Amino acid sequence: MLILHCPYCGVDVDETDLHAGGEAHLHRESTGSSDQDFENYLFMRENPKGVHFERWQHAFGCGKWFLAARCTTTLEVFGTYSAQTTEPPQDIQDAITHKRQGWSWRNFG
Repeated sequence: MLILHCPYCGVDVDETDLHAGGEAHLHRESTGSSDQDFENYLFMRENPKGVHFERWQHAFGCGKWFLAARCTTTLEVFGTYSAQTTEPPQDIQDAITHKRQGWSWRNFG
């Protein structure tokens, strides 16, 4: 079972208290974007095997959205952080790099 730490409430919750919101750190298209760009935003998602950044809502708790870094093959959670963050905090990047030699946010994002 997937257990994530809500950075707002400060509690560890299992996935039954959460709502998955898909891939995090997406460039959201807006008015004036081409049809192709908007189509790519809506339908084209990365689904990597390995490190992945996701949006989660603490649905049956504080109701706030947060981001999580985890491995899709092992379900290992590297950390969670505020949804208003534009990139993972350095301590989470360091935790990923420690386990996945050669991984870099610059190469990922």
